[in-house]
Amino acid sequence: MKIAQLLTASTGGIGRHVASIVPRLEQRGHQIRIFCPKVTAEAQGFEKLGLDVWPLTSMRRFIGADLVHAHGLKAGWLGLPIAWMYRVPLVVTWHNAVLGDGLAPTAVRQMQRAVALGANLTLAASSDLVARATRLGAHARLSPIAAPVLPPPSMSREDQRWVLGADSQDTVILTVSRLAPQKNLGMVLDIAAAVRDRPDLRFVVVGDGPEQDKLQRRISNEWLQVRLLGRSDDMGSLLASADLALLTSTWEARALVAQEALLAGVPLISTRVGGIEELVGSAAVLVPSGDVEEAARQIVALADNPAERRRLRDAGLRQAATWPDEDEVVDDLVRAYAELTRDRRYKGFWDSSGGFTVR
Repeated sequence: MKIAQLLTASTGGIGRHVASIVPRLEQRGHQIRIFCPKVTAEAQGFEKLGLDVWPLTSMRRFIGADLVHAHGLKAGWLGLPIAWMYRVPLVVTWHNAVLGDGLAPTAVRQMQRAVALGANLTLAASSDLVARATRLGAHARLSPIAAPVLPPPSMSREDQRWVLGADSQDTVILTVSRLAPQKNLGMVLDIAAAVRDRPDLRFVVVGDGPEQDKLQRRISNEWLQVRLLGRSDDMGSLLASADLALLTSTWEARALVAQEALLAGVPLISTRVGGIEELVGSAAVLVPSGDVEEAARQIVALADNPAERRRLRDAGLRQAATWPDEDEVVDDLVRAYAELTRDRRYKGFWDSSGGFTVR
């Protein structure tokens, strides 16, 4: 099959998902062309991976596609006229509940309904998204997103903790997140403020985004024990150095960072939102969204109880073993694509110049 993958600006999980599935689709013999903004291609390293990448404005490069797969509401909205113009099926994956950042609520609802009704198939990363899409008229089903396998740590646990300024008696609480409103990182700072009498609790936030300056000003003004590290390419070392992982988002579907924590054996404390409970089951500590007092209490309790941390570590590893891996996710996608394109595939191939050559 010749499959066009369409996505808008993404420096986080959506782009990482596409970077995971495209090479595997190509390994299975399919021809993939990615359409996305330059910022997405650079953030995800698409060209370094040797992938066929084109700007969103390259409309004629869609010629010859058997199917368009759009990731997210905005990409789905762009995919509707493209799929109609070239008379090919449209698949849209819903990765998020907060899909219309910057748009009025009415506009978001209208876009959601249009995309739900216009797509031939809607894939959703969590069951609550499946239910929402179905209510809007979509033919929807669950399609889990697998966390890409992280490279091994480049330094020892002790060396990474030294870099972070933590000694063996400290408890390192790691948050990995884009610094954006949905991630509710002010809650991390609120928790740090609530436990300021415990200097052994060291909060580390990995990631960048529009709220970085705002968060840093508050950290400095309040002398909080929180360190903003920015982006990192060595998540293996950071996870190996952590004693706890903390996720404070107001909504998540199948958060890659939650998966990475459990896969790495790091006990997770997360807000009970979206698809998180469906993902982790009883293998993590879940607190109500925005409940700083409860989150702080749980962090202190776990910091003082190594045996409970070990129990959560083992429970997390067992839970992670039940999740589909990247190859199983791609096999499921291939079956969905095949059902939609069985009787309508173009006889030809995309050539190296970006055109379509008929057999």
